[in-house]
Amino acid sequence: MPFSELGLSAKVQAAVAASGYTEPTPIQAQAIPHVLARRDVLGIAQTGTGKTAAFTLPMLTMLEEGRARARMPRTLILEPTRELAAQVEDNFVKYGVNHKLSVALLIGGVSFGDQDAKLTRGVDVLIATPGRLLDHFERGRLLLTGVELLVIDEADRMLDMGFIPDIERICKMVPFTRQTLFFTATMPPEIQRITEQFLHNPVKVEVARQNSTATTITQRLVRSGKKDFEKRETLRGLVRGAENLKNAIIFCNRKSEVATLYKSLQKHEFSVAALHGDMDQSARTAALAAFRDGRIQLLVASDVAARGLDIPDVSHVFNYDTPHHAEDYVHRIGRTGRAGRLGTAITIVTPEDGKLVSAIEKLIGQPIEWGSDPVTEEETSEARRERRAGGGRGERSGRGGREGREDRGREERGGRKGRGDRSEPREAREPREAREPREVREPRESRDPVPRAERPARPPEAPRARGAERPAGRPPVHEEADMSHLPQFLLRPVTYRAK
Repeated sequence: MPFSELGLSAKVQAAVAASGYTEPTPIQAQAIPHVLARRDVLGIAQTGTGKTAAFTLPMLTMLEEGRARARMPRTLILEPTRELAAQVEDNFVKYGVNHKLSVALLIGGVSFGDQDAKLTRGVDVLIATPGRLLDHFERGRLLLTGVELLVIDEADRMLDMGFIPDIERICKMVPFTRQTLFFTATMPPEIQRITEQFLHNPVKVEVARQNSTATTITQRLVRSGKKDFEKRETLRGLVRGAENLKNAIIFCNRKSEVATLYKSLQKHEFSVAALHGDMDQSARTAALAAFRDGRIQLLVASDVAARGLDIPDVSHVFNYDTPHHAEDYVHRIGRTGRAGRLGTAITIVTPEDGKLVSAIEKLIGQPIEWGSDPVTEEETSEARRERRAGGGRGERSGRGGREGREDRGREERGGRKGRGDRSEPREAREPREAREPREVREPRESRDPVPRAERPARPPEAPRARGAERPAGRPPVHEEADMSHLPQFLLRPVTYRAK
């Protein structure tokens, strides 16, 4: 089915043709007619299937009529991250080349003043992250009563990032009669609850089984030692030995590991950049631009880059850490094999990660091929017992444990032995029984000069009658109280005047 049969306007069709697209993807072919018919849509599709254009193109057609008012956007698109929001803005600029629409981007890391100036002029399309949108609303700089269409993109990522309470609050701010488009790659129970609460008789568009992976991606598991310097060595070998490697995204579970791995790869003369949530917006934008333009071959990233980023020609994805949540695996490897291209996804697995791999295989409904000897259940159980005996995850280098000291000793000091690689064991201490006993202290009773039972009892105070009155003109002072430490002006008598 060509784009001309979907009901899009002539201006939109011309922009799509100029971009080189002739056939819509399945999610676009099914969703666009329902969006143009003003129906609520629940779209479930894998990453890389064209979900962004599935709501961008019909929105451009619908916005050709009407005009924006100051501080009252006509449409609102919510995105979980700054990168996704900027990507959607690029789509509107690309496909809206024949339209005179105003688009505003509300994200963190940018001046409030510049964003407020755009809102004052009036915007047709407002693209925002939930936090910055609520900041503007609470400052009284934004009204949502004119929103005609609400788009919630990457809803499962919103759930992972803790934005669901903000989403519920925003949905109650916009008019009840608005049209809602809801797009997600997975449908956990919490997302199902949100759709039932805020979507009105939606059309469900599902172009693939939930939590499935693209058939164009070759998936492999590679065994590695549990220490971080062993994992880094395994990764370097995989990158150097990869076939047809054009570029690659390397995913870590934590921001600290992103920084550590980036420095290690840079030290070994790889073309690499880093991307994580603690970087400022200009640095994140520069890293993505360098990776898209081919100036950087490797991008080390946290899951901030795993959802929805449109980098169409990524040949490889490496999971340096096995993701803790199985759904994140689907989104990570979805960065490759996009738009019908072939891709490769390789996950490094330590003996501790056996259960995580089982959860991933259960979610995607298929086993993943091992590129080396598989990790057995016995090894996984033994590794977990050792972790519990060693005080949990504190031994991992990302948390400043002993393995981190070993790794720094091996890698960052040019091969010298670290503190964890002592060639000679420390001098053994004598058994506790053989040591000289400490000085035995006397019991507390023997150190007390006067036993508690022999201390003289305090003389009882004379009880005062309940109705007794104090002499007139004298302050209420206890006779037995010692007031020698008080200044004289506080001890002067005070005369009361009866009312």
